[in-house]
Amino acid sequence: MVLTPQLRQALHLLQLSSLELDAEIATAVETNPLLDWAESHPEFDAGGDAAPSDGPGETGPNDAPPTADAAGDAHDGERHSDRDEERWEFGESWGGGGSGGDFDDDGGYDPMDRLVDQESLHDHLSWQLHLTRLSPQDQRIGAALIDAIDDDGYLRESLDEIARMLRPELQVAVGDVAAMLSRIQRFDPVGIGARDLRECLLLQIDALSDDTDGKAIARRIVADHLERLPKIGPEGLAAELNAPEDEVAQGLHLVRSLDPRPGSQLGGMSADTYVTPDCVIWRHQGMWRVSLAGSQQRLTIHRGYEAMIQHANGNDASYLRGRLQEARWLLKHLEARGDTLLKVVRCLVRQQSGFLEFGAQALRPLTLREVAAEVGLHESTVSRAVARKYALTPRGTLPLRGFFASGINTDTGGEASSTAIQSMIKRLIDAENPRKPLSDAKLADQLKADGVPVARRTVAKYREAMNIPASHERVRIG
Repeated sequence: MVLTPQLRQALHLLQLSSLELDAEIATAVETNPLLDWAESHPEFDAGGDAAPSDGPGETGPNDAPPTADAAGDAHDGERHSDRDEERWEFGESWGGGGSGGDFDDDGGYDPMDRLVDQESLHDHLSWQLHLTRLSPQDQRIGAALIDAIDDDGYLRESLDEIARMLRPELQVAVGDVAAMLSRIQRFDPVGIGARDLRECLLLQIDALSDDTDGKAIARRIVADHLERLPKIGPEGLAAELNAPEDEVAQGLHLVRSLDPRPGSQLGGMSADTYVTPDCVIWRHQGMWRVSLAGSQQRLTIHRGYEAMIQHANGNDASYLRGRLQEARWLLKHLEARGDTLLKVVRCLVRQQSGFLEFGAQALRPLTLREVAAEVGLHESTVSRAVARKYALTPRGTLPLRGFFASGINTDTGGEASSTAIQSMIKRLIDAENPRKPLSDAKLADQLKADGVPVARRTVAKYREAMNIPASHERVRIG
């Protein structure tokens, strides 16, 4: 097995949050003698982490991003690397426009901005559903399916039952529900929406590339022999499959590497959780800049143990070579994680610079597909890159998924995002006469007058999403 463990490690690291990545790196250093903290041996080369050149576009001493503390550093400066974090700048200039918040060139911040709400599995799936271009009926079917998925990621209700639940408001057939389930099963995390263990594992196997070692035999094992495997063992399995034992062992290794509870990857945070941002977005001299706030730059190859390989023999040399290869792959995958994250965040900043400058009302519609096309990645890769990732911005510590929004067409020929429409609704309600609150119909009329045609039921949906009561409950006398 060469490709599969490497591919799984790269995908695993990509979807980790910053705190989870710290724990993963700490465990790797403890268990692999060929890995070491870069601070411990400053004379060693940090595995390709060469200092950036002083060419065009490099930031100067006055262009530093917020301090480690402002970036949510939980280690009081221990994350400082022997090289500057990589930075980019964008050419858009904002000539004294709206303030980006209390956090600006001076790097000030509010620690409470790091307090975030829990993201559940249902939140993560609903967000992906919200960004998928679907008919209103399919949106309703998708929402019903997501509601029926448990915390482990399994669909526990039958398709017939879900179809009956949607009637008579929606006249849907079981085939419509099955078609929508197929789309949800392509969401992240892989294996979600399965109705049993066999289907869950098959979804994960089918998502692997065709040249993955052991994929074909693993699929046969899961599809036809999963329940009998504990009874017949590897040798009996090889006989039933009429396949060499080494190929069966390879397939079993792949099956064991799959996740039988894909939904458990999300929702592990408590309701009040502080996060360490994965990147920092700040403004300097009218331009938006981005830097990583990751831990991967602290790692290096332990040159002392690496040198011992040349003098070791037998099992010692083999052990050290294996650990060295593991260390190199980890450093490579950490670098790839950072590159992917920066590609996505740079795209988000380019697309949503108005949001960073003026707030939620300037958030433009943006989907995973658009970002994936611009940065040259698959939609599922972009989804993993932004899952449970946060950016320290002038508007506080924001989840990267907050930069995405669905939209509707406006009278001017453009689009308005759902987040922007919610902001408009809140602004209208905040300014209303408390004795005569605006009804949903009147709110819809005012939005139409502003060039955003929305139905009354859409206004009601957005108002309820913001936990704003109906007009008759907002009446205030005196």
